[in-house]
Amino acid sequence: MKKTFLNYQKSLGFIAIAAIGISPMMQVKAQENSKNKMETKEIKNSENILLSKWTGPYDGVPAFDKMELSQLQPAIEMGMEMHLKEIQKIANNTAPATFENTIVAMERAGKELDRAFTYYGIWSSNVSSPEFREIQKELSPKISEYSSKISQNKKLFERIKTVYDNSLKTPLEDDQQRVVQLIYENFAMEGANLDKNAKERYAAINKDLSKLYTSFSNNVLHDEESYVTYLEKGQLDGLPDSFVKAAAKAAKDRGEEGKYAITNTRSSMDPFLTYSDERELREKVWETYYSRGDNNDEYDNNELISQILKLRNERVKLMGYENFAEWRLQNRMAKNPENAMKLMNAVWPAALARVEQEVEDMQAIAEIEGLDITIKPWDYRYFAEKVRKDKYDLDSDEVKQYLQLDNLTQALFFTAGELFNFNFSPVAKGSVPVFHEDVKVWEVTDKTSGDHIGLWYLDPYARPGKRSGAWATTYRSYTTFDGKETVLASNNSNFVKPAPGEPALISWDDATTFFHEFGHALHFLSANVKYPTLNGGVRDYTEFQSQLLERWLSTDKVINQFLLHHETGEPIPAALVQKIKNASTFNQGFETTEFLASALMDMKYHTIDPENINPKNFEKKALKELNMPEEIVMRHRSPQFGHVFSGEGYATGYYGYLWADVLTADAAEAFADSPGGFYDKDMAAKLVKYLFAPRNSMDPAEAYRLFRGRDASIDALMRDRGFPVPEKNMEKDAEDKNEDLLEEMKEDKKDNN
Repeated sequence: MKKTFLNYQKSLGFIAIAAIGISPMMQVKAQENSKNKMETKEIKNSENILLSKWTGPYDGVPAFDKMELSQLQPAIEMGMEMHLKEIQKIANNTAPATFENTIVAMERAGKELDRAFTYYGIWSSNVSSPEFREIQKELSPKISEYSSKISQNKKLFERIKTVYDNSLKTPLEDDQQRVVQLIYENFAMEGANLDKNAKERYAAINKDLSKLYTSFSNNVLHDEESYVTYLEKGQLDGLPDSFVKAAAKAAKDRGEEGKYAITNTRSSMDPFLTYSDERELREKVWETYYSRGDNNDEYDNNELISQILKLRNERVKLMGYENFAEWRLQNRMAKNPENAMKLMNAVWPAALARVEQEVEDMQAIAEIEGLDITIKPWDYRYFAEKVRKDKYDLDSDEVKQYLQLDNLTQALFFTAGELFNFNFSPVAKGSVPVFHEDVKVWEVTDKTSGDHIGLWYLDPYARPGKRSGAWATTYRSYTTFDGKETVLASNNSNFVKPAPGEPALISWDDATTFFHEFGHALHFLSANVKYPTLNGGVRDYTEFQSQLLERWLSTDKVINQFLLHHETGEPIPAALVQKIKNASTFNQGFETTEFLASALMDMKYHTIDPENINPKNFEKKALKELNMPEEIVMRHRSPQFGHVFSGEGYATGYYGYLWADVLTADAAEAFADSPGGFYDKDMAAKLVKYLFAPRNSMDPAEAYRLFRGRDASIDALMRDRGFPVPEKNMEKDAEDKNEDLLEEMKEDKKDNN
């Protein structure tokens, strides 16, 4: 559950502060005052449920039923003070630095704050409110200062460096060596070697960034909550009945009974653009969705992007890096921006060529229907669906009738049982506290031994105050550090909640995402590590496990058992399954291009000099240079690109989904070629042993080689997407110079407007 310092500074960019010199007498007085305050705080700690040790069944669970927003800020502030006191004690230890008295002590510190941050994350992502956002604005810079006081603690870093240097001479146990390496490299990357003045500026930058990240994400959330398109009965042509009923409920929930609400989220926008016959309404819904954070009002994010890029660039310059991407990617699998760009550039031309074919097919359908139109972005999904029906006789809504959320949840459990030997049993309602009535909980046990592994929480439906998208998280991670810690994992989606008495039916894409996020949960649940830090991950690798799990949705065992018609209970017909498989590479031009456009923009933003950047103009110019098709928009336009601008977790890391997909396609071929296919027991054992259980306890490239016997190749990815296989594989490309790319980056630095 290690959420303090290392995890939070990675995700939020909070790191750096200079140590302030004070006299010995002042130090004594400060320590005495701090001691008195801490004694008072520890008494109050027992009164604040957000800091208290978790009690109840399953080794203790968060008290979601007792959390009160009024307690949040005091809990976070108190937790940070308590953790800093522990860190200061480690730093001031007069004994020679050792793994035990430095690294182990750091791993053990901050448990109270970990618990408080769990509740903070729930309010931030699942049940946000205007009141919470005000608290978040006030806390963000304070959290930044807290993190900086750790990363810029000179005495602490000297002890860490001593342990690291000694480990190079006298190696530790493998997992201990990995922990030391990760902690040392993290501190070094975050400016621990800077001089006093540079550290002060570094800390100030991070404090400013923390405010900007909060504002960016809250602006997007505002536009998602505030802009709703309401339809009348005569505007529903083409929409599936299940969608209409859900839209009616969404309108009623917002006080507009008798109307139909298209909310400003992907789960509502996407099916509307796919099925609605009303072209003008499609344009309106499309424009509303892709204008989030870009409405020239107080919630506009363009100026925030400019400020964020300038501050990030200034910060890495303090450490001598050419640009943010160079700094960020040094400990990722890609190693540098050139290698990441080479992979994307290898796929981009094939994606553009496929888009051209897709648009031709759609334009032909429009002409057959007698429509004198040119395909626009709000037409793409609508006519793609018509092409799907024409080419493959495949109706997405027909498939949807077999994709019932409850059955798909059972399909997840079946897959976990076959591959990981896990069993999922529903927990009685009320026996485990939840933060919303929609949340359900299951106990996870080992099928053979019956041993308790953890709990799995599912929060499936969209609602006001919940951030968009789908994600997985942990409330507690597995370790054997201070006794065995069992896992509390959570999956969160934004499916449209069905009307009362109706089944929750989702699209094939949404079902794929459901499997994807469950892959993250399985990664948490199958962990076998001792030290909390090892529950982290390398960004362009951690998506691999979840992307790989998507493949089990289309296996025969899942299809035949769990894809059942929601009314008749009949299995999906074999003929329809064959149509799905025949169309497996359909629309890959659109899907690859909208993703890659965002990934390429992410990398371009972070490899240029942003001094005079105008994000709106830069996005337009960069996409034009990439020959971005006019019929497609970036999956995440810049003003709503939360992966990149609401924190630093994915900044210059969005390409990682593609990097991970190279591994995914290659690993999927390994399963497909094995005697037992996707349910081969030997392959499953290797999957768990090398790719899931180690988490970040070994280098990901080495872990993959142990699983596959070699490195992955881009060839599998190209085959998987139905693209032409390039002459060179990814490994050779990564070694070659790409002079055109380097020249392009240099030109971008000169002219970035």
